[in-house]
Amino acid sequence: MAATTLPTQSFSYLSDNVPSKVKLVEAFKERSLDSLRTPAAIIDRGIFARNCAVMYDAVKSWNADFRAHTREGTALQLQISDSKKTSAVVVSTIMEGQEIIRSGLVHERIVNDMLYGLPIGFNKLAELAAMADVLESYQGNLRILVDHPHQIQILEEYNKLNNRRSPWSVFVKIETGGKRAGVDPDSLAFTNLLQNLFASSAISVYGFYCHAGQSYGSTSLHEASEFLSTELQTVNKAAKIAKDLLSAHSKEYDGTFVLSVGSTPTAHAFQEPTEEIRRQLASVLHGKLELHAGNYPMLDLQQIHTSLVSSERVALKILSTVLSYYPGRGKAGEDEALCDAGAIAMSKDTGPSGGFGDVIGRASWKLARVSQEHGVLVRTSKDELPLEIGSIIEIIPQHACLTAANHPWYYIVDTNIGKSDEVVDIWVPWKGW
Repeated sequence: MAATTLPTQSFSYLSDNVPSKVKLVEAFKERSLDSLRTPAAIIDRGIFARNCAVMYDAVKSWNADFRAHTREGTALQLQISDSKKTSAVVVSTIMEGQEIIRSGLVHERIVNDMLYGLPIGFNKLAELAAMADVLESYQGNLRILVDHPHQIQILEEYNKLNNRRSPWSVFVKIETGGKRAGVDPDSLAFTNLLQNLFASSAISVYGFYCHAGQSYGSTSLHEASEFLSTELQTVNKAAKIAKDLLSAHSKEYDGTFVLSVGSTPTAHAFQEPTEEIRRQLASVLHGKLELHAGNYPMLDLQQIHTSLVSSERVALKILSTVLSYYPGRGKAGEDEALCDAGAIAMSKDTGPSGGFGDVIGRASWKLARVSQEHGVLVRTSKDELPLEIGSIIEIIPQHACLTAANHPWYYIVDTNIGKSDEVVDIWVPWKGW
């Protein structure tokens, strides 16, 4: 983009601590991107929607269910069309779950199945119970994760103290090599956990849930498929062990376990299954398959590095202004430039490709270093033209999730309607825990 002049419109709307969506839309709709104060987060709604549609097509082709990890564009993730929709979500925070309810998505029956995606703690149970009651009043369900017997104890204690009769619907979190959360189904700890779960009147086991976070390091379809294969094998094994344990005690599960797998790279591998994945999907599964993913609508440099998506599918970019220029300042004599997108705008997440972001349309310019409020751009090839002071650049971030979390609102453009350089809407994210 070319250098710009100062915006003529007043920024008086910023006098509010939390500007309303209505006020933001009034201030920015139909504004050109060149006129926005930077740094600014831009989401292309057309690309976002296409990414959602591609994911739904893959899921339905294998007769699986889908659980969206809702953050930005919640309604768009849940319903692309009458034939491409889901009512199941996973949230990372209590705030997200509460805002889904407040937004009317539960009342309108758009959401009727909500998973709180962290192993539970006692200080969240009162709010989770209130959310569960609301969902139940609309014939929906709240689900939680457990991966340790102590969590069963606090659920039982909470129900006893509060005279709560409804059992908690539980996914058992399964560890698949990422070492973040979950229990190994091959361990004695898993068998002990199942015994405690099945013996508890405070709990109903809904299924088994895993997330191969380490798959973000994939660099090919083959590698991502191997992680997907591990996810499928692990949750299927967990369900088989659970069924065998119940059978050994002359009990039968009065439903179908849900086998929930997915991270964005393994979900992309699900779209192009290898012969091994096809064989596994066609084999005996000890439950109903569900796919979950979070980053798939927006994508980022980490996902490009997997080689499973191209830069054209990235829906999120950060606008930044070039503030200064330093010819030959780099360690090997490279040119450097200063921009106003630092750690607060981009996050401090790096990725396999290195750095904090790539400048769109200027392949040799990378966001190499970040301080709190500004970043340093480095020209990696002398064949690339210098950057002009005052010009507006577009940066693809390394990690869309953390980058998006840093911004108070998102400016929406839409290539589907030919408006890639004009604000057509504002999305205001749900902040807090």
